[in-house]
Amino acid sequence: MTDMLTLADVATKLVELESHPGLEHLRRYSPAGVTAQRWALIEAALGRLWDDLARLEEISASGDIADGIERMNAVYPEILAFFDSVDDINTMVAKQIAPLLRQIDSAGGAILNEVTDLLAASATDPLSLTVDEIERRIAAIAELAALQANWPEAIAETSARLDALRDAVKHAAQTRERATNKVLTGPLPVAADAEPKLRTELASMAGPDPTALRELQQRIASALQRVRQDEALAQGLLDRRTELKGRLRAYAAKAARLGLAKDRDLMSLRGTASGLLAQQPCDLRAVTQAVVEYQQTLATKREASS
Repeated sequence: MTDMLTLADVATKLVELESHPGLEHLRRYSPAGVTAQRWALIEAALGRLWDDLARLEEISASGDIADGIERMNAVYPEILAFFDSVDDINTMVAKQIAPLLRQIDSAGGAILNEVTDLLAASATDPLSLTVDEIERRIAAIAELAALQANWPEAIAETSARLDALRDAVKHAAQTRERATNKVLTGPLPVAADAEPKLRTELASMAGPDPTALRELQQRIASALQRVRQDEALAQGLLDRRTELKGRLRAYAAKAARLGLAKDRDLMSLRGTASGLLAQQPCDLRAVTQAVVEYQQTLATKREASS
């Protein structure tokens, strides 16, 4: 609207608002939450606009109504933006969920709780939903719909994930045993073996339940992550021992290039470091100190000979 609008133009705009999809939506459902709070203010403002229109129509033949129209022009955009927001959110949800509903229906599955929850929010409190929230929830529903539509394959894939978890538990135990044997360390963390219980849960699913299956898959993923973290800690100790062995060999090779391979001090220090590395389990702290001492002594002797 502009300052040039007449009273008739204002009346036309208000009549158009009455058929706005956003207003129709609010009248079809009982607003709740954020939407209800904002609607209470907008509804009151809309009522005042109609009252102002009636008052201005009564005085239009005898007085100046420009100030009244200007006030109405200032309020109208806010009301229109509110109705547009309600309609935009509702339309976005309906558009994105429609193909998922068709997929669920074609698979002969029951309507998911996640679907009814989103539709309920869109109906009664659309302004509580952001675009990101809608996209996140739609993605979750799409994942569930895919599980439901391909149930046998989903069960087989979940079983394969349990196989991977079982193998990871076994491999982590082997890595932990090697680390305990080769490196002096305190007790290494051992995640509880959740695979048997999770597999029992999978076997107990009598019919398609995509929500329960997704939750089970998430717990499998969490268990696998914990097992791999524990193994990474054990492997890190073995890798540190290998690194120290490599550093000692590199320093010894450098000593040979400098003509210091037979230096008694260096030979003694190398022997000490090698002996510590050969111990099972070896003390990584002591090995690290011995390798650093060899490096520093080599640097000192190199400077002295240059």
